[in-house]
Amino acid sequence: MHNVTMKNKEYLKLHVSVVLAGLTGILGKLISLNAIFLVWYRFVFAIIIFYIILFFTNKFPRENIKDIFKIAVLGMLLGLHFLFFFASIKYSNVAVGVVCYSLEGFFTAILEPVLMKKSFSTGNIMCSLIAVAGISLIFHIDTHFRAGIVLGIISALLIAIYTIYNKVMVMSEQKTSKSMLFYELLGGSIFVSIILIVYMIISRAGFILPSLMNFTYIFILSFFCTIGLYILQLQVLRTLSAFTVSLYGNFEPLYGILLAILFLGEGKELGISFYLGMCLIFISVFLQSFIKSNLSKKRARTAQI
Repeated sequence: MHNVTMKNKEYLKLHVSVVLAGLTGILGKLISLNAIFLVWYRFVFAIIIFYIILFFTNKFPRENIKDIFKIAVLGMLLGLHFLFFFASIKYSNVAVGVVCYSLEGFFTAILEPVLMKKSFSTGNIMCSLIAVAGISLIFHIDTHFRAGIVLGIISALLIAIYTIYNKVMVMSEQKTSKSMLFYELLGGSIFVSIILIVYMIISRAGFILPSLMNFTYIFILSFFCTIGLYILQLQVLRTLSAFTVSLYGNFEPLYGILLAILFLGEGKELGISFYLGMCLIFISVFLQSFIKSNLSKKRARTAQI
């Protein structure tokens, strides 16, 4: 009975983490800053908060310079993903941004075998083609979302590359999660700061201080949807399988769209083509999950034999 209760708590944490991930897009739309300032503030707030947590818990990560640089590069890649993701939302809406984010599976299915020198999965490729058909349907019919769709597709490509190399770094170098998170946030902060300086010089824009409302939203985005989200997922991984966590992660776009329709009224500006395309993308996501589930079961049976 105690084990069942503990497991239910872990599933609750997992659901909360997925809802927080879906909330990210809503906050990105509510914050009136442009994507560059938004991402810069997100990184800066997140690393300050995380540094304070590590300092008071006496768990500050120590790494050599070479490894810090490797992890920081991943943070730069994450920073680029954030920039394109929030720009996608700014140029279109939350629903388009999170649906394009679902294409991460497509890019992972294509890039992982190439980058990691593995064999291609026919099932994953077929599922990915369904996702491409879905995004193509939205792109060719809902023409006023095209700029946002292009930016969203690039953000999905970047997060796929980030995820692949992040997994390699964790598995091969045996780095702790707190080291990965801290130095990725550090690398991302430095990288986005450089982009912000260049942007301000080219556009001759002044530095923008967030309003009280924007400050509140940025704090929520940094603390709950960055640090809190990451910590929750680390906790559930102690008792739940990585596959279960990734399977529930597929609900993130759905939560994001539902929250956008509920709080931002985006349902009025989405046509039938969007919903048809979204259905195709979700079908591809769940088919990929089904294929992975069967593959995991086969491997487990083989190991028992």
